[in-house]
Amino acid sequence: MSMISVHQTPGDDETPLRVRVVDEALRQAEQQGWEAVRLTEVAARLEVPMAAVLAEFRDLDAVANAWFQRGLEAMLAEKPEGFEHWPEVRRLAHCLLAWLDALAPHRRVTVEMLRTKAHLPHLHTLVPMLFDLSRTVQWWREAARLPAPYGTRRAQLEEVALTGLFLAALGVWARDDSHRQERTRRFIERRLARGERCLRWVPDGRSEPREAPAQR
Repeated sequence: MSMISVHQTPGDDETPLRVRVVDEALRQAEQQGWEAVRLTEVAARLEVPMAAVLAEFRDLDAVANAWFQRGLEAMLAEKPEGFEHWPEVRRLAHCLLAWLDALAPHRRVTVEMLRTKAHLPHLHTLVPMLFDLSRTVQWWREAARLPAPYGTRRAQLEEVALTGLFLAALGVWARDDSHRQERTRRFIERRLARGERCLRWVPDGRSEPREAPAQR
């Protein structure tokens, strides 16, 4: 059987439609604000049927989620050589900054996305955002390779502390116009150093005693 070659039309964009929709929505948001973006306009600009866009994203909030997914992918990306031997606070800073750096090219729009999600009447976006925050912090611990097993007292305290730091760092980052976001970097490093001192007395969970099995 002979193979029939498939020729690409010159100028065709082979980027997946899902990626192109997010990029076009961000482009339009930079011009007119996130809440002004309409998926119908995104489809028209990309010259694709609206049904094709809806097959990828049910609404604009789903597009925002795909944008935040890029930050998570950057956080979980392959680490530098010797990463596992770095101090914990340095590993945590590296992973959080990877998330922030990935979203930095559209920082203003990213902040607008978060504000739209957190708008009190929008319970359909606010409640999922809280769960997404929890998952992101858990992935942050995993990416930084913190040793305390999930569910131990140490891990629970770390999640509470890291959630507070994540939100505080976002607040600084949202207004940070310094070179390479140096102000945010210094803030994260200071807070992590303070948190490390506070958690020194807490066992890492690897040797915590297990509950004795119930007597029959």
